[in-house]
Amino acid sequence: MGAYFSLRTSKSLPLFDLAAVGVADPKATLRSGKLLASELASLCHGEQRALMACSFTRAVVDTYWSRIQVEHENPLPLPHIFAVQKSIELSDAASVLATTMGHAASALDPHAAAYLVSATYTAMLPDSARARLGAYYTPPPLADRLVSMATKAGVKWQTCRVLDPACGGGAFLAAVAQLLVATALGKSAREVILDLASRLRGFEIDSFAGWLSQVFLEATLMPLCHSAGQRLPVVVDIRDSLATRWSDDDSGQYDLVIGNPPYGRVSLEPKMRSRYSRSLYGHANLYGLFTDLAFRLTRAGGVVAYVTPTSFLAGEYFKSLRALLARSARLVNVDFLSVRRGVFDDALQETMLATYRKTAMNSDAPTVHFVAPTEDDELSVEYGGKFDLPRSGGPWLLPRSLDQARLIKKLRTMPHRLKDYGYEVSTGPLVWNRHKSQLASRPGKSVFPLIWAEAVTSAGRFQFRADRRNHAPYFRVRGGDDWLLVRRPCILLQRTTAKEQLRRLIAAELPNSLIRKHGAVVVENHLNMIRATAVSAAVSPGIVAEMLNTAIVDRAFRCISGSVAVSAYELEHLPLPNPADLKRLLKGAINRGTVGEVCRQLYSED
Repeated sequence: MGAYFSLRTSKSLPLFDLAAVGVADPKATLRSGKLLASELASLCHGEQRALMACSFTRAVVDTYWSRIQVEHENPLPLPHIFAVQKSIELSDAASVLATTMGHAASALDPHAAAYLVSATYTAMLPDSARARLGAYYTPPPLADRLVSMATKAGVKWQTCRVLDPACGGGAFLAAVAQLLVATALGKSAREVILDLASRLRGFEIDSFAGWLSQVFLEATLMPLCHSAGQRLPVVVDIRDSLATRWSDDDSGQYDLVIGNPPYGRVSLEPKMRSRYSRSLYGHANLYGLFTDLAFRLTRAGGVVAYVTPTSFLAGEYFKSLRALLARSARLVNVDFLSVRRGVFDDALQETMLATYRKTAMNSDAPTVHFVAPTEDDELSVEYGGKFDLPRSGGPWLLPRSLDQARLIKKLRTMPHRLKDYGYEVSTGPLVWNRHKSQLASRPGKSVFPLIWAEAVTSAGRFQFRADRRNHAPYFRVRGGDDWLLVRRPCILLQRTTAKEQLRRLIAAELPNSLIRKHGAVVVENHLNMIRATAVSAAVSPGIVAEMLNTAIVDRAFRCISGSVAVSAYELEHLPLPNPADLKRLLKGAINRGTVGEVCRQLYSED
């Protein structure tokens, strides 16, 4: 893939080679320079690494800014940094590298320079700081695509007020600013600058990232600023958007809230949880909170345009958020990114771009597209169709690829779930690293077989084994541990699989003979357990296991799942054939080939 979409896999160049490349291939210089800078930062620890990230990136920006002012008669000084920053002295090698990267950045358009320089900053941060800040910035082609989607959703650029509540890197501020300028007909350059400053706002919790946003936004508007004799007023506020106590005047004041909010689980204090209670269920995730915030700050009829992970489409922790959106917004357009790797630097989330209109009238079905980066830093786009959404907080069935589009329409007609088969899903109860001293190598009194995830083979068969490091085949039960024992047959299913694997659903029946021999087993929590809710289920465990292993059921699950976790909630919402039809067509057969063929017929999209 192209320069924006391959930062993680680029090859480092020796420093002298980088200097030789110079501006001949500025994107390659910045990609390789980023990796060298990250290696330099890795030699620092704790606060020193964060200081190194700021000091080095500041040196890159100093060179960049001075270079882009050369052609102007009255050069503008670099915008003041927003907060007093400590700094560290760079080594000679680091200084040369920063200067080389600044020269290379000045040969690019401001969007490209902003992304590649900001990506260097985040790559140099300590992992803990990057995770806390959710600092994964948006490549320019995706930012431009989301702005285009916002236009189609109804944003009027001539008059709109726009906010990015987590603007680190400034990708969306710059893209929006260009549209605001392009639609400001009949105004002087000075009037355009002041009008833009009154209608465009960015918030950022990281003061250095916020400063980068302001710098590159002004760089984007540099010809206009020089023409007006007016530099861009500060449009970026350093603040914690989620913790800000918004007044009634703030509520509903924006026509568009756009951005790539941070993501990751977060622990909330009681006041914060109460503030966002309408969209919370269980664990809170930052991007879910930012979605709630966006609708608080958007006016009625306004648009929210976000880049987010796909996990909220079906995950249980997001069912309150989905219910909120179902009653207060219309999902207008969705773009699914067809690849996970190499799009957001060092992130492996499945990702979507989505636009919503804030309205209680949400009867129109959203339009789905599938996008993928190309070698020349563009996006390929495929039309997927229109798909209705439920009016509740249940999973949203939307195709993640073109071949799922027809299957989705069939799944909507299938009301049966695992509960109709007589089964429920739970997670294996043992968190083994909390009970390391109870692992055992052989059976004995109060010692039971321990079932690890590797016992369910990739072929969907059960094999009692404990092959991996730190694993043991048995577990010693102590007083009060009876809740860990599994005494009835069940279906075991791996809990963690990726979209790149041949199958997401990998299941096997736990042999009844193993339970009879030992009286019980202990199941580790990297496995799901699918257990009958009554003595006699409508369909036998063997048939259910083989059904889950079929290609067509795996395809159906991929239409629901938005993360690498195969959750109990998603399994319990998986559309399944009528159990009576399944048993009738099987005619007593349980072999995989027959089950697969019958399921293919029952899921037929024709």
